[in-house]
Amino acid sequence: MTPGDELAGKVALVTGGARNIGRAIARSLAAGGAAVMVNARTSRVEAEQTLATIRSAGGRAALHIADVTDARAVAALVDAAVREFGRLDFLVNNAAVRVETPFAEIRLEEWRRVLSTVLDGAFLCAQACLPHLIRAGGGTIVNIGGLTAHRGADHRAHVITAKAGLAGMTRALALDLAPYHITVNCVVPGTVDTLRGLPGAPERPAHRRSLPPVGRRGAPEEIAAMVRMLCGPDARYITGQSIHVNGGGFMP
Repeated sequence: MTPGDELAGKVALVTGGARNIGRAIARSLAAGGAAVMVNARTSRVEAEQTLATIRSAGGRAALHIADVTDARAVAALVDAAVREFGRLDFLVNNAAVRVETPFAEIRLEEWRRVLSTVLDGAFLCAQACLPHLIRAGGGTIVNIGGLTAHRGADHRAHVITAKAGLAGMTRALALDLAPYHITVNCVVPGTVDTLRGLPGAPERPAHRRSLPPVGRRGAPEEIAAMVRMLCGPDARYITGQSIHVNGGGFMP
């Protein structure tokens, strides 16, 4: 993580910040000078490791366990961030459920769980953060999208639907929140090297085995760098966009 001070004095809330891209985002924002409230639903040990890496580098971070599909839990999460750090400037909606199930086998409960985590979570967090972003004089919401929402994939109808909805929500919020000087964008990762499952788990599906034109998978830190840039002072004219970070794997 490149250290800097462009986010000094600012405060970020990162959902799904326990590991992988969420952890990298939390670390990157902290490296830029922001204090970070890390959220996780159940992965306390991994989330505490995220905090430890931030603090060991001299950053400020706190942890709040909460289910982003629960309105009361989200309100408590946002209150905890403001109580801990005094304000709120950035929201990163990264929490998601990533599962693969053939369409004919998707149960309604699984369908609702995926859509609720991605869409209800982003909705509830954005609404709860809004008064604080306005009070801060403006801010940034970054939604973490999905490449398959733009090009499709087998066995991911619920995930694709949720992530496609998140791209639409991004455009809607960009219009609604522009008068408050709040920018809203969606960062869409390509195929990224992340830890999923346990050793001995099934091989990556075909759409994640192939390499993009640059010849490698991306690193979580490369996604995090785009999020950090969008939160910074030089990105205030960027809003309503789905920004692809994919090594050329998809060129809209």
